[in-house]
Order: sequence, then structure tokens, then C-alpha cells
Amino acid sequence: MGRLIDFDLPQNNILSNVGGGGASNDNPLDPEEFRRQGHMVIDFIADYYKNIEKYPVLSQVEPGYLKKRLPTSAPMNPESIETILGDVQDHIVPGITHWQSPNYFAYFPSSGSIAGFLGEMLATGFNVVGFNWMSSPAATELESIVMDWLGQMLRLPKSFLFSGNGGGVLQGTTCEAILCTLVAARDRTLRIIGNDNIGKLVVYCSDQTHCAFKKAAQIAGINPDNFRVIPTTLSSSFSMCPKALRNTIIADVEAGLVPIFLLATVGTTSTTAVDPLGPLCDVAKDYGMWVHVDAAYAGSICICPEFRHFIDGVEGADSFSFNAHKWFFTTLDCCCLWVKDPAALTQSLSTDPEYLKNKATESKQVVDYKDWQLALSRRFRSLKLWLVLRSYGVEKLRGFLRSHVKMAKVFQGFVEADNRFEVVVPRNFANVCFRITPSAVMSSSTKSSNGVLGEITNSNDISSPRTKTKVGLVNEVNQKLMESINGSGGIYMTHSVVGGIYLLRFAVGATLTQESHVIEAWNVVKQHAHAILNSIPTTHSQ
Repeated sequence: MGRLIDFDLPQNNILSNVGGGGASNDNPLDPEEFRRQGHMVIDFIADYYKNIEKYPVLSQVEPGYLKKRLPTSAPMNPESIETILGDVQDHIVPGITHWQSPNYFAYFPSSGSIAGFLGEMLATGFNVVGFNWMSSPAATELESIVMDWLGQMLRLPKSFLFSGNGGGVLQGTTCEAILCTLVAARDRTLRIIGNDNIGKLVVYCSDQTHCAFKKAAQIAGINPDNFRVIPTTLSSSFSMCPKALRNTIIADVEAGLVPIFLLATVGTTSTTAVDPLGPLCDVAKDYGMWVHVDAAYAGSICICPEFRHFIDGVEGADSFSFNAHKWFFTTLDCCCLWVKDPAALTQSLSTDPEYLKNKATESKQVVDYKDWQLALSRRFRSLKLWLVLRSYGVEKLRGFLRSHVKMAKVFQGFVEADNRFEVVVPRNFANVCFRITPSAVMSSSTKSSNGVLGEITNSNDISSPRTKTKVGLVNEVNQKLMESINGSGGIYMTHSVVGGIYLLRFAVGATLTQESHVIEAWNVVKQHAHAILNSIPTTHSQ
């Protein structure tokens, strides 16, 4: 099948404002030259967004394409910004997967905004290295203020806020937030039982937990044999079962092991499943475990009162994080982490070399964020978050988020109205998990559609050759559907496999997406599904 839309762009459009000539001053930070080149880059990016819908969403280049296009060594002499931007247009843009395209429905969104972009520019322009209060007081104090603002918007317990006894910090990603809290939990326990007993420490999650947790456990020195994964099922929408968790912990305690950390998720990567925070925290509390709540994707929408219930029970957790760079219109990277006990972080992560000592730190009246994170250096991330909050306000941000959920509901309605498709798991937020149904694939089967679906999804003997063959074919057809759609370039989606089911994920959240894009995306899905279903050999469906 050929491409569904024309991606050829006028060569002079994006570079219409790019003139001739190079830098006129040898000073790398000459204000006037910066002004000239900066205007050109802004115009370039503005035109990029103006035309972004005309590009194939998923880059169509082959591996190694760029090496064939660029010189084998750096230039000896200066090149003009005009020449460089020309090469960006000709060589870099074709190799970009356009996350900001209104036709981007893959993974989770990395939504941007004018405010987020300009805040990033300001942070880059000031280029401060705000590791402690002294290194740039505004960077530290604005971060503390913004984190309390956000915590209040989420209605987090006061114990998570600076206005209580807790506090918030901006990390780069959730991976860092998980590792920092895990290290704090590890050290809290080892101070009691001794460092020699690190091999006894056990951590817990579900089979839907992000892979970042496994990596964090490896880095933190947790014995790989002590990494517990609680199975989930389709019948429970892939949320973690508190009873299964408790039984696993009991077995570990009886074996002489020490449970220390539970990672619960609100909005899992595969299906946006929600773990029951209250009951899980109750189990963990009985064993003195640290509970971290990972709401990387779904935390944003919990600023809306009608979605706040998804984090009910967070009061029993020790830490909570979400990524403002996912679904909160703040450019990458910006992970918001709150902890009830900042001292637990600083006891594990603080350093005190002579060259960083100063009166402000010694006064104990300031926050030194270097002791809340892995690295020493840190960026002025709070500026872009501050601009987003001020530029749009709470109500308008809620409106943006609600519009994405509304569009996801529209897509869900299309899926449910077409008997060739089904929604695999309930939609919680703005991500629809769907597939071509087994009955559509097995259209020549003598069984009713319900019978076929029941055999495939509920059979006690899913390993039987007949059932495995059908499951494999259904998964194969859905995989071909996704690959065909993405290969066309018109839209971009990603997949997951849960409970043995291959599903397609339609995640609404790109800032530029409108309902018309969702409608067109469904048309693309239908076209490709029709072609694939009609191409299935008859022998496969018998």
C-alpha cells in the first residue's frame, strides 16, 4: 500500500527566513550576533511546527543513513548558521520521528508548548549550574515554590510538601526518581541491619511495572534473585493484587529475607493500568516498607478533580512522581518527585567536599538540591515549569488534558462500533488499547465469535496446539496491522503484549492533535485492517 498523504515539502518554506552570510564577530556570545542567529532558529522551528503534519510521523530512513550524508571529520573553519540550518533541513529532519506531530499516537506523549519551549530557552540562556543554594539562589527557591504549587494542584497530602515536613525536587526522568528513592530505602534498612545484609533485601513490583525499576535495583545492588514480580491478569485489568503481594512477602520473611521497597504504578506503560494504592500501602506498612508511586504518565491528569481518585491512597506512600515532560506541556526533561522524608534522600545522596562548603548550607536554612539527586550538576528546570503554570493556569491546563481524554473516547467509540475490533482493557485516561478481534481473523471458523474469543482468551489449556495456533495468528495479524500503519507514515502507534495478547496502543496527547486527526487516524486503521484481513490465506482460518 502506498503512502496515504503527500510528504513533499516546498524546499524554501522552512528556510524562507534564512539569509546569507556567517557570523560577523569572533566572540561566541556576542549579543547582536546571538540576536540575529536566534531569530533565524526561532523562525526555523516555527516553520517546522507549521509544516510538521506534512512529514511522515515515523522516520523513513534506513540505519546508517546519516553517515553517508555528512563529512567524515569536523570542519577546520567556521561555517555559517545559514549553511548549518540548510543541512538540518536536508539531513536531520528526515531522520526525526516527529513526536510533536498531531498524528503521533505512540508510546506516551512528550507534549510541548510555547511556554515550555521559552522556559527552556531562558534556562539555557542563563545556563546556571544550580547544585546548591549558593550556586544560584533563584534556581533553588523557584523549584521549591513550584513543587509546592504542583503538589497543591494534585491535592497531595501536606506531608509531601515543603509547607509540611516533606518536599519536592525536579529530576531528569522517572528512572532517576526510582533509583534515588530505592537507594534511600535501602540505606534506611541497612543502617538498622548492617551493610553485610544487603543480600537479604527484597523489592516488589508487578509484571506491568516499568523496566526502569529492574535497572534501578541492579544499580542499587539488590540481589537479582530478590527482585519480586507479582503477576497480573486481564480479569483485574492488569493491576497488582494486594493479596498476592502479601503472600509473596510472607514467604520471603519466613525465608529470612527483608522486604524494603514496593513500586506501585498509576498508569502502566502497556495499558495504563492502575494499582490499588490504599490496599497496597496497607500491606507494605505492615512490613515497614518504602512505597514509591510511579505516575509518570497519568499523574498530570490528576490535577482534574474527576481523575484525582486514581491516586487515592497516596497518603500511605513515602514518595510520588510524575513526568511533566510527558503530558504536562513541559519539554523534556522534567520529572517531579515528592518525598515525605527528605532526610532519607540526603542521608544517602549528600556530599560535603571542602570546595562546596558555604555559610548558607551551614545555616541549615536552605535546600541544596545536589543532595536530592544522583548528579552534582543540575539545570534550571523549574523555569519552564513555572512558565507553563503561569502562562496557562490550572483551569486551562485541565482543559487541555480533558480534550485529550475526549478525543481518546472518540477513538474508543469507533473501535467499539466496528465488530472487527475490540478494546482489550478498559480505558482509564487517553490511551486506547485495541486489536482486531479473534472472530474477525477466524471469520471462516464454524464457531460463533463469542465462542472463538472465549476459547482463545479464557481456555484452561492455552498451550493446546489448536488454541496456540489461533492465538499466534491473531497476534500476527495485529502485528502486521501496526507495521503496515506505521510504514505508511500517516500516523504512528506502538504496541504491547499483555497476557499473551498483542495489542495496539493509541495514545492521544500530542499538543497539536485535534479531533480531525483522530478521525483520520481511525480511517487509516480501517483501511489497513481491511487490506490485511482480506489477505489472510483461507487455510489459516480453518
